[in-house]
Amino acid sequence: MRLDADTMKPIYLQIAEWLETQILSGKIACDEKVFSQYQLAEMFNINPATAAKGLSILADKGILYKKRGLGMFASPDAKAQILDQRKGEKLKHLVLELVLEAGRLGIAEAELTEMMRQANEELKGEVQS
Repeated sequence: MRLDADTMKPIYLQIAEWLETQILSGKIACDEKVFSQYQLAEMFNINPATAAKGLSILADKGILYKKRGLGMFASPDAKAQILDQRKGEKLKHLVLELVLEAGRLGIAEAELTEMMRQANEELKGEVQS
């Protein structure tokens, strides 16, 4: 992953989202040790305090937990928590933006639904390639 220093999203949030994505994809399993703040700092060439802030956000949400002297680990229900959060917040926001833009462009619900179906088919084709 590449961090985007030009975006309005702070680096520590990008780190937190990247770790969430690693958990969702199964690259980090539940109860598995995650990268330390120093490993993340080295991987992304950032300050360890910035990486620590990203880890802390996930710990505060209960997605990560700390084992004293051993580091941070993905919670047993981390994947479910991330799915619930992203469906409830991020996806809902994206759908609202999509519907608003479709309305501005005069795109009917049926046409928008068809566009989404076609995009889904294209993605399936890319995954199978």
